[in-house]
Amino acid sequence: MRLIGAISSLFVLAMAYALSGAAQPPQDHSHAREGQDIFRFDTFGDEQLWTDTLRMHTVIPTLTPATALAVGLKVDVDALPAEIVAALRAGKVDLTSPASTAVTLQLLRLNAVVGVMGTVSESGVLTKVGITCALCHSTVDDSLMPGIGKRLDGWANTDLDVGKIVALSPSPLLDDETRGQFREWGPGKYDPRHHAFDGTNLIPLNSPSLPVVIPPIYGLKGVLWETYTGDGAISYWNGYVGVGQMGGHGNFSDPRIGLFIRQTPDLVTPKLPALLDYQLTLDVPRPPKGSFDEAAARRGKQVFHKEGRCATCHQPPNFTDVVNTPGRRVPFLHDPAAVGMDPAYADRSATGKYRTTPLRALFQHPPYFHDGSALDLLAVVNHYDRLFRLRLTAAQKADLVEYLKSL
Repeated sequence: MRLIGAISSLFVLAMAYALSGAAQPPQDHSHAREGQDIFRFDTFGDEQLWTDTLRMHTVIPTLTPATALAVGLKVDVDALPAEIVAALRAGKVDLTSPASTAVTLQLLRLNAVVGVMGTVSESGVLTKVGITCALCHSTVDDSLMPGIGKRLDGWANTDLDVGKIVALSPSPLLDDETRGQFREWGPGKYDPRHHAFDGTNLIPLNSPSLPVVIPPIYGLKGVLWETYTGDGAISYWNGYVGVGQMGGHGNFSDPRIGLFIRQTPDLVTPKLPALLDYQLTLDVPRPPKGSFDEAAARRGKQVFHKEGRCATCHQPPNFTDVVNTPGRRVPFLHDPAAVGMDPAYADRSATGKYRTTPLRALFQHPPYFHDGSALDLLAVVNHYDRLFRLRLTAAQKADLVEYLKSL
């Protein structure tokens, strides 16, 4: 692993908070409103990656709205003028023709593309583009049409094909092998351990790429250690992603993984407290009415707590045991072999282990496990039935699945 920049003996605020394991601070509602704006619209100066380095501002103007929607980009209907909404509803806007690329630029001018911020000149030229947290961790309710609707902040964008989008970059920093790895990620996946960006260079971290499922970020209150491998508290991960992955202009240091990035001014770290306050307001969505069998779910709850032994690790109310340590200053984690998981991704982290995933709104984000290897909830149940030799009957498995769908 290549070390970039001077090694500092002091960690940034996010790292200090992460290692302290301090309880989540009381929520400041004015901060939360500020945090919503940060989450939705703040690029942290990451145009230095997406514009200056990847040159995506030269790619996006060539995309029709249909192509953009096909790679998982979403459009906020509340940002659209009434006449555009009416035209879309009436089918009067051709989203597929070459001429419709002008519509793509208009959507960017309106700040309507969720998680993508673009600067369009008066002459209609896209001069800058950056991304926000909402790109991966928001979707829309499809209330107008597929891909266009009201924002659902905190929901994982399971349609977003980040790898395919980045592979379109004309940057000479991306060789054919790297582009090929990105294209193989697929919708709803991203590899945060493949590379980092230090403001100038893409730093290779690990190869080959091991993408993981983009997680939802609702229901974080009380969880504290919200990464697959429990590397740090929520603001630690926000700092890691905001600087090293999104390409924001800021500081991040973690000697455990040998990553040190320093940029002045720091446009990321001062915003982490407000961002956290907003994230902690994002409640877990309830399953749609009729989406599970209520009687079977009641039976499945007993299987969850008794025969299936699921509650041994997935302990209510957050259905995780990651905070089960004295003072909650370090996460409680599991060796990969203990939970039957591939150790490869954990080996690239700061802990080498996995945390127990909080079970929340499971209806919303298949596939499951960090690598997406379980395509549905029955595959999850079958995995643990084999691993722990539970010998659940087919009926018990079916009931347990219905209970999981109800969470």
